[in-house]
Amino acid sequence: MGSCRLIINADDFGLTPGINRAIAQLHRGNVLTSATLMATGPEFDEAIAIARANPSLGVGCHIVLTDGIPVSPPETIPTLIDDDGRSFRHSLATFVRALLRGHISEEDIEREALAQIHKLQNAGIALTHLDTHKHTHLFPAISRPLLRLAERCSIGAVRNPFEPVWSSRLAPNALLRRAQFHTIGWFGRKPFHEIPQLRSGHVVTTDGTIGISATGHLNSSSLHKTLHAMPEGTWELVCHPGYNDASLAAVTTRLRASREVERRALLEEVPNLLRTLPALELIHYGEIHQLTGCSEGHQ
Repeated sequence: MGSCRLIINADDFGLTPGINRAIAQLHRGNVLTSATLMATGPEFDEAIAIARANPSLGVGCHIVLTDGIPVSPPETIPTLIDDDGRSFRHSLATFVRALLRGHISEEDIEREALAQIHKLQNAGIALTHLDTHKHTHLFPAISRPLLRLAERCSIGAVRNPFEPVWSSRLAPNALLRRAQFHTIGWFGRKPFHEIPQLRSGHVVTTDGTIGISATGHLNSSSLHKTLHAMPEGTWELVCHPGYNDASLAAVTTRLRASREVERRALLEEVPNLLRTLPALELIHYGEIHQLTGCSEGHQ
């Protein structure tokens, strides 16, 4: 491996106390550089306190558009709201069907995403980047308003929602998930990189996000294989560490026991990686604005 930079980002910051605690511990253990905070998370205030106490942790906004309660008044974003009149659509499949049928307006997406960004910024967080819950910005109808907001709100980076083929092939037990993401990627990758904010360099991204297909199956073995297969470039490893405790049982998530597995895998594998690959540099999204050639993606 040549020169390589890696962002290790934990999603779902603010969802539960156990997830918040794991993120703080992993960052202090020098195996996690970044986290994306949910403005709609039940443990938002605790996550903000942790972010303030750990200024070296890059913090992004984890835009939530499905499953949960919006920050905006529901009547102001009607195309995002489920039949109950108060919450987002609970099913990702239902959300995607509505999106593809043109039933969700970009104006509503932009209004709610802006409300979530402002909630974090008003809490004193200097956001390093944006990404989305369940990677919904794979779709141009989501990525377009998201990138407009990134430029408008002086947020310098966005997650590249596309996983390189070399990484997805290493994911265990992920044939269906890999097929789904690559089908979407076939149609969405080029439009994503042609969005004006990325083409102009006002917003930057990585060469790709690794670990997407392995979500729920990221253990020490799969993490070791993926990290040691990284080619030269700038990559993000997306992960979901946490504690499988009573607070996690009380929220809607498919990732439960796997969060403990990922937390242990990061503690085991990242220090070993740094010892064996001295050319590797761990960074967060706030540091990639200095880089060039990080938005084309590798295959």
